[in-house]
Amino acid sequence: MLLDQINSFLQVVLVDLVLAGDNVIVVGLVAATVAADKRHQVILAGIAMAALMRVGFALITVQLLHLPGLLFAGGLLLLWVGWKLWQDLGSSAKNSDNRSSRKPQSVNHAVFQIALADLSMSLDNVLAVAGVARDHPWILVFGLALSIALMGVGATVVVRALDRYHWIGYAGLAVILYVALSMIWVGATDLNLRLS
Repeated sequence: MLLDQINSFLQVVLVDLVLAGDNVIVVGLVAATVAADKRHQVILAGIAMAALMRVGFALITVQLLHLPGLLFAGGLLLLWVGWKLWQDLGSSAKNSDNRSSRKPQSVNHAVFQIALADLSMSLDNVLAVAGVARDHPWILVFGLALSIALMGVGATVVVRALDRYHWIGYAGLAVILYVALSMIWVGATDLNLRLS
């Protein structure tokens, strides 16, 4: 029993380290598009939304596991968020090439983008953690808390790195694209199996 709990605990830590990374990238990329004095506010809003969504999803995880196509829809949503971030990065690069001052996006727009991304990625994270934690609710709670803490620390680091090295934004978009396509593939496969 104790060995099973330790094994689940270690798996949850690994899942969080992998899956929190995509949330960190989205929050960091979006926060980098707002004025510097508003970035902390955007990061806090993103983390708060992720926390609320993860707690909400954790409460209904068993029911969510039975909804066909949910992972597929989340992947499509994340793909759209990635497209919007690509456009923001492109306009940012164009503005810096023209040596004109880039107009930062509004805090509300940034928070909306983060909310959409969190909607799909929080579900992905909760389902993965719940799948590992299964009969250990304290491990599920720990996993959710750990992923939120990783987001808080990581998003600030990503924003600072993006200010200095713009190419990191495109690397982050590649990660988001990979996560979205993975969700779409797994969701479509699951949906196909359930319908056949």
